[in-house]
Amino acid sequence: MAHQADATRMLDDRGYTGTLIRGQNPLLLFEKAVRDRIIDSYYWKEQCFGLNAATLCDRAVELSFIGGTYGIGQKPTPFLCLAFKLLQLTPEKEIILHYLQQEEWKYLRALAAFYIRLTWEPKDIYETLEQYLGDYRKLKRRTRDAYSLSYVDQFVDDLLTKDRICATSLWKMPTRTQLEDLDVLEPRISPLGDEIEDLDRDDDEDMRDGSDDEIQQVRNGDSQSPSRSYDSRSRSRSYERRRSRSRSHDRYDRRSRSGSYGRRKSYSRDREGGRRSHSRELPDRRTSPSLKSRSRSRG
Repeated sequence: MAHQADATRMLDDRGYTGTLIRGQNPLLLFEKAVRDRIIDSYYWKEQCFGLNAATLCDRAVELSFIGGTYGIGQKPTPFLCLAFKLLQLTPEKEIILHYLQQEEWKYLRALAAFYIRLTWEPKDIYETLEQYLGDYRKLKRRTRDAYSLSYVDQFVDDLLTKDRICATSLWKMPTRTQLEDLDVLEPRISPLGDEIEDLDRDDDEDMRDGSDDEIQQVRNGDSQSPSRSYDSRSRSRSYERRRSRSRSHDRYDRRSRSGSYGRRKSYSRDREGGRRSHSRELPDRRTSPSLKSRSRSRG
């Protein structure tokens, strides 16, 4: 495809004779709004003009983050512009694999993986990208408002499982399980398969040893089952609590009874003392001279 500064004519399907991806122009794999922003961007016009498969590699190693669009104006990232340029060039499969196998340049690998997910067939996508699920190197990812931390294996997993990434709607790809059911793919062997089997084996042995010990203890009568011992403990604790509560209630009743009895006793004593004092203060009519004089005057 000829290099053009404005890159508007290459989006015209009339008379297109280039490479087709799934029966259409590869550039149409991007959404129209994203295509317009890429073509109008400064990075596309200056840095992507005149690139070929070799010189694009030089631009890719200069990348410092991945992403789709960012900011209020939804500007395209250099990563997205170079991916759009790859769709324009449609290089051979060997060149893309060469990009992917570069251990030193992780952003070049991410760019190649993104292109593979857009253009290759499902069988080739799974067999090629699953090899890099063990790459745990960090990637800086540009979001709409800020940056975030990601990893190469996470980015590859998103390409295999998600339908939209880097402001691009990916074509609906069948799942790996469906391809395995159709005998298109062999079951994937996990790199951690041996370790998982060892852990499962150790767990089975621990459970077997624990059950043997419990059976032996039950036969010897040395210990009860955990549930019975727990029930007995809970029963003894509840019995002790009820007993302590009853004791506290008895003590309270005794104290209250003794207090009321003491108060009644003191009250009765006070009443008797008052009566006695009152009776002592009353004068005797027979012996009092005032009463005698009063009675004589009346008579």
